[in-house]
Amino acid sequence: GLTVAGLVVWVPPVSAQLQPDRAIRLVVPLAPGGTNDTLARIVSDKLGERLRRQIVVDNRPGANSQIGSAIVARASPDGNTLLMMGAGHATNPALVKQLPYDTVRDFAPISQVAGGPYLMVIPPTVPAKTGKEFVAWVRSKPGQVSYASAGTGSPTHLAGELFKIAAGGLDMLHVAYKGGSALLPDLLSGRVSMNFTSFSTGQVHVNAGRLRPIAVTTAKRSPHMPEVPTFIETGFPDFEVNAWYGILTTGKTPRATVNRLSTALQQVLADAQTREQIQKQGLTPEPSSADEFTELIRREMAKWARAGKAAGTPREWAP
Repeated sequence: GLTVAGLVVWVPPVSAQLQPDRAIRLVVPLAPGGTNDTLARIVSDKLGERLRRQIVVDNRPGANSQIGSAIVARASPDGNTLLMMGAGHATNPALVKQLPYDTVRDFAPISQVAGGPYLMVIPPTVPAKTGKEFVAWVRSKPGQVSYASAGTGSPTHLAGELFKIAAGGLDMLHVAYKGGSALLPDLLSGRVSMNFTSFSTGQVHVNAGRLRPIAVTTAKRSPHMPEVPTFIETGFPDFEVNAWYGILTTGKTPRATVNRLSTALQQVLADAQTREQIQKQGLTPEPSSADEFTELIRREMAKWARAGKAAGTPREWAP
């Protein structure tokens, strides 16, 4: 007769549709040590366990994330190449006339990972303790004060430009770097005088007294540094910028594959240990469906398309 084992129908694991004979490549289009890189390493192991696959984090910095993003855009649409990206995904189209990819068509959003505020920090050599004092100091040195960003067109660049407008027009120089970690030596030494940073990058140096916090960019104070005011509280009512991070894959990836990846990532972000690790970066875990993340990116693109005019005329970049 038939045994019970003979009646069992074998169901292939999720990874069977994702070519289990090869590792999944998680591209981080910015330098090691920044928030994108940290989040990629937080989620990669547990996501790999869920998918029964090895996930390799691959840093490909340059051209404000365009090099790494282009790698994913041109990959085979099989779900085996992923992109850990932040708000720069939505800001690049606002500043670049011709990207090496189509921001909407060439990517399939999977899930948001985290969100939170940026933190404005200055080195202790700057004689200011509030946003208003910093503005007054900049006005006393027109054209001589510089601020750092993680790259031209990055959210930290546009945040700087929006701050200049919110302050009534400031004459500050912008200095672009290849990621948030790359600018730290110049910021800590005082060679540049201000930066909008992630909490994961800035809080360590604030706690050590190497940087001074001025304000957070969200409408509410951060629970991670509740003593630091918001810009809205301190006299900049129109200034609000939110940081967000998420994972995408190559456009035209089958919807079933995208949904499997999204479900697996949402399960990882529900894990208590993973959530704690993300919260230690000054961020809030924010899992979402693929559709919800797609809608967030579309809203952000529309917002930054308007704000991008503050940073100058769109330019041509060739990664």
